[in-house]
Order: sequence, then structure tokens, then C-alpha cells
Amino acid sequence: MTLMSLHDLIIKFFSGNYPLHEIIFIRSIVAILLAVLFARIEGGFRLLLAKRIWLHLTRGFLLVIANVSFFLALAAMPLADAVAIFFVAPLFITILAAVLLGEQVGPNRWFAIALGLTGVTLMLKPGSSMFQWVSLLPIIAALTYALMVIITRHMGTTERASAMLYWTQLVYLAASCGFGLIAGDGRFADNGHLSLEFLLRAWIWPDQGDLLLLIVCGALLGTSHYLMFRAYLLAEANLVAPFEYVALPMAVLWGFLVWGNLPEFIEWIGMSMIIGGGLIVFYRETVRGRLLATPRLLPINR
Repeated sequence: MTLMSLHDLIIKFFSGNYPLHEIIFIRSIVAILLAVLFARIEGGFRLLLAKRIWLHLTRGFLLVIANVSFFLALAAMPLADAVAIFFVAPLFITILAAVLLGEQVGPNRWFAIALGLTGVTLMLKPGSSMFQWVSLLPIIAALTYALMVIITRHMGTTERASAMLYWTQLVYLAASCGFGLIAGDGRFADNGHLSLEFLLRAWIWPDQGDLLLLIVCGALLGTSHYLMFRAYLLAEANLVAPFEYVALPMAVLWGFLVWGNLPEFIEWIGMSMIIGGGLIVFYRETVRGRLLATPRLLPINR
């Protein structure tokens, strides 16, 4: 999550200069190369061969929707606000894990979910003049991300993290190429909205410094996704999810240091409720003695 927060910082930093499909194209190439390296470390390139190709493509498609929605929100919102609203995702994961995977969720964790959802509502400010429809983009991102995590959990007994990273980035690469062919000349740009401009801006060849930073962005993406895939494959989803909240205080820090943005008082309350809900889930798992006690390990080919 530390690496992912730096990745989000770079995406927002470039949202006013480069089109989203160009950024995704460059970072996906770097991430694919990392996936090949991780596969070599795990046991060989044969691990990249998908056993469930349609599940790989489905989770890749969901992740594309999740990230594009979130990145478009970053273009028009403070970094901390977008990240905070997106953190309804771990709550969705816990709910979906109970409904779809049959994982046990007790009353304390249902209370934690309610607390977190209330915090997200405060962040959204529905019904007020401060509400923006773009604020719904992180909600869309959160739901599709949660569905992707549940699919990842379902695939954990047969697929390797390197293969998941590899196939996901192939989907990203295909999506960015397709969108670039349609809108890469900027014919649909100049509409005045920050998010749509980020999506539809013409392809611009980056200078040397920006290209290096975009390559770093891809390295951050590939490494962080690989580590998160491994975490969700080795442990129950509702155990891993609370650790994702580390990104929230980091987003506040980066937003203040780079853009001078600090959340308002009501947003601090919402963030506290979101983090509080996650910590309650984590605490309940710890006191029950289940924290990583019975991980579903993958077969390791030496």
C-alpha cells in the first residue's frame, strides 16, 4: 500500500499533462516485464500460462474499470478525498466475502461495516452544495475492485500471483491501445471537465524526466499489485483488507506536501470512521486468534 500510494501520487501529478490511456500504456509495459521477472523467481515462465483464462480476463476487465474510475476521480478531486471514498472497497470485500465465499462475519464486524459506510457518506456530502457527481467515481472503483478481489480469492488454489499480474496488465495494455486508437489524436478533448479531459486528451510523447517517472510508476504498480495478490491468495480477504487503510493517511500526507490540500473537519470525521471500521475488523480477527493462523497456501514448485 505504501508503493501504491506513491503510484497514485504520480498519476494525479500527471493528470493535467498526459492522457490516462498513455500513462496506463507505459506503466503496463513495465508491470508486464516485472510479472515475467516474478514468474522466473517463483519457479519459471510456465507459471504465466493461465489455467483459467476467462477468470483472468474477467478480473483484468474489472480492475481496468476500477482503476480508470479512480484515476478520473483523481483528476478532479483532492488525493485524500478520492482515496478515502475509495476505501469503501474493504467494506464491500468483507460483505462479498460473506455472501459469495461463505466467510464468517460476526455482529462486531457488521457494526464496523456500518461505521465505515457512515464515514463514506460524510465524505460524499450528499444533498449539499459541495456534492460532486465525480465523487461517485471512487464508489464505482470500490465496487469493481471488491469484485476483482473476490475473484482473486476464488482463484487462489490454482493460480500464481505472477500470472495474475501478467494477465491483468495484458488486459490493461489492450484497453489502453484500443482507447488510444479511438481517442489518441485528441478529437474528443477540450470539453472543459478535468476528468474527461484526462480521459480524452491527445497522446503526448513525454520528455526524458517524465518518461523516467512514468517507468517508476509502472514499477510501483507491478510490485505493489504482486504483493497484494500474494496477500489475498495466502489469507482470507477480510484479514488482508484492513491493511489497505495504510494508504489513507499517506494520501493525506502527499496531498498536503505536494498540493497543500488538507481535509475539512467533516472529512476528518468521515476518515476517522472509515479507519475505525477497518481497525475494528482487524481487532476482532486478532482477538479470535485467526490472524493468518490458517492461510490457504499455494503449491510451491521448487
